[in-house]
Amino acid sequence: MNRSVVVLTALLALAPGTAAGPFTAHAELPPPGTPCSFTLSPPHVVPSPDGDVVTATVAPAGCLGPFSPRVSVVCVQRIDSTPQCSQGRGSGTAAVFTTHEPGAAYTSTGRGLGAVFDDASGPNWQLLGPITAVL
Repeated sequence: MNRSVVVLTALLALAPGTAAGPFTAHAELPPPGTPCSFTLSPPHVVPSPDGDVVTATVAPAGCLGPFSPRVSVVCVQRIDSTPQCSQGRGSGTAAVFTTHEPGAAYTSTGRGLGAVFDDASGPNWQLLGPITAVL
């Protein structure tokens, strides 16, 4: 199995446009050095049954070749408080919610991991943000 991973990695590195060929399915190209692309939403206010809350999301936007999204993590933080984070798996969107305080500044951050196998490590994470908004 190791040999096939090395060969696949070499093919993707040498000819990403041709090695992926008909197996490529992506909405946008991932940034250099990452096999998948993710999008981070800015913090924004949404209504809830208990009053308005602030939310942010991280969603997969596409992957190269045999790669697929594995994990999405999103955090939102009011400037004077601890961050609230949530995680999504696979092609699901990660969404986080926190109490809204009108006029406060909120920052969203996130990261997404794309891999061929479930044992991928740190170098494949795409870091996202920060995005700050006064709500």
